[in-house]
Amino acid sequence: MKKVLHTPISAEDLKDIHVGDVIYLTGHITTCRDVAHRRLIELGRELPIDLDGGAIFHAGPIVRSTKNEDGTETHEMISLGPTTSMRMEKFEKEFIEQTGVKVIVGKGGMGPNTEAGCKIGPAIHCVFPAGCAVLAATEVEEIEDANWRELGMPETLWTCRVNELGPLIVSIDAEGNNLFEQNKVTYNERKEAVLTDLYDKVHFIK
Repeated sequence: MKKVLHTPISAEDLKDIHVGDVIYLTGHITTCRDVAHRRLIELGRELPIDLDGGAIFHAGPIVRSTKNEDGTETHEMISLGPTTSMRMEKFEKEFIEQTGVKVIVGKGGMGPNTEAGCKIGPAIHCVFPAGCAVLAATEVEEIEDANWRELGMPETLWTCRVNELGPLIVSIDAEGNNLFEQNKVTYNERKEAVLTDLYDKVHFIK
């Protein structure tokens, strides 16, 4: 059965979601990366949006903005590629605690700080497949808001209405289980046997 989370998300919604699960997100998600995390955690600046029960995307999107005749601006998502989540690792626990965000989406794994934050939140971290930025953009129905535009396009907080954004692979669940760390243990257990076999096959290379 396809798992779809709808914002706003509650702690109850996360109970039956585990690492390795594939989920989709419907509702709202806001792009939020390095500078926004620094502003909140290091500088103590209040975010201009309410993320309680919401979702953020570690992403630097490409957005086309058009001026309308009435002076308003319309924004179109062209590309929505995830950026490396580990850059936000040292901020994420406090970020979760201060904002109440429930779903964090990015690229690659995160570490013990985020694991702790997800247990406390509760919250989850998900991986969006790299190389699928255009696909992600097609799942954005509308960009509803844009904050901190002075930071430039990649760091702007773009709040998007999405319909089944995904696939999102759960890498840290609300119990703090970490798929990347679990896989490292498995890979390391297999590594020596694989290397021994490989060395025998390439021993002629000097």
